[in-house]
Amino acid sequence: MTNYVETNAQLRIRLGELGEELTGTFASFARLNRLAMESGALTNKTKELMALAISISLRCDGCIAYYVHDAVEAGATRQELLETLGVAVMMGGGPATVYAAEAMEAIDQFSPEKELAQAVVEEDFDPYDVNAD
Repeated sequence: MTNYVETNAQLRIRLGELGEELTGTFASFARLNRLAMESGALTNKTKELMALAISISLRCDGCIAYYVHDAVEAGATRQELLETLGVAVMMGGGPATVYAAEAMEAIDQFSPEKELAQAVVEEDFDPYDVNAD
C-alpha cells in the first residue's frame, strides 16, 4: 500500500517548489483554493470532504492523500470520511471502489488512533505512565 503520510508531505514540498518557480499561476491558484475552502454556508470540513469525494471519482492518488489529511485536520470523523467514500463510489462507479479502498488506507494512516499506536510501538510509549515527561 501507498504511504499516504509520506505522499502528502512530499506533495506539499513539491507544490511549494513549483509555486516558487511558477509564481503567478500558483499565487492565483492558492488564492482560489483558500477562498473556496474557507468556511461560509458550508464548513471547511464539509468542503474538505467534498474535495475528497471528487478526488476519488477523478482517481487522483495525490489528491486523496492531500484531502484525507486536510479533512482529518478539519475534524472529520472516521464515519464522516467513510460516508464520503460511499458518495464517491456512487458517483464514480466501479473504478471509484478501488480508489475508495486506497482512501480508506489513507484514513487509517492519518487517523489520530494510528498515531498513538505508532508512538507506542516506536517509543515504548505508556499513556498511563504518570512519571512520563
